Amino acid sequence: MRDTSELTEAVERFADRLRSAPQSRLQRGAAAEGLALARELAARAQRAEDPRREPRTMPDAGVFAVADQLVVAGNDLAEILRTAPADSREGELAEAVERVRAAERRSGL
Repeated sequence: MRDTSELTEAVERFADRLRSAPQSRLQRGAAAEGLALARELAARAQRAEDPRREPRTMPDAGVFAVADQLVVAGNDLAEILRTAPADSREGELAEAVERVRAAERRSGL
């Protein structure tokens, strides 16, 4: 079993910043950055769960829902990586954490 707390903590930190950001900041790109990341994490989780199936795209539920969408997608991926055989997902956890941190930097929050 892998320790996925670094991923869930990074996702929660970014989500908290999205939740506390003013609407104007969300509309200037922070929400779009969060949604793009949520979609990426969700697609990674879906591919890991069933590589033969084309991932479904997470819908845009609006700027005020992005933080929750990000948490759901991040937690789904973390759970899949936590239970995967260690050699089957080598490096994916670290890459996911870095993507979350990079998206947060790009968001300007």
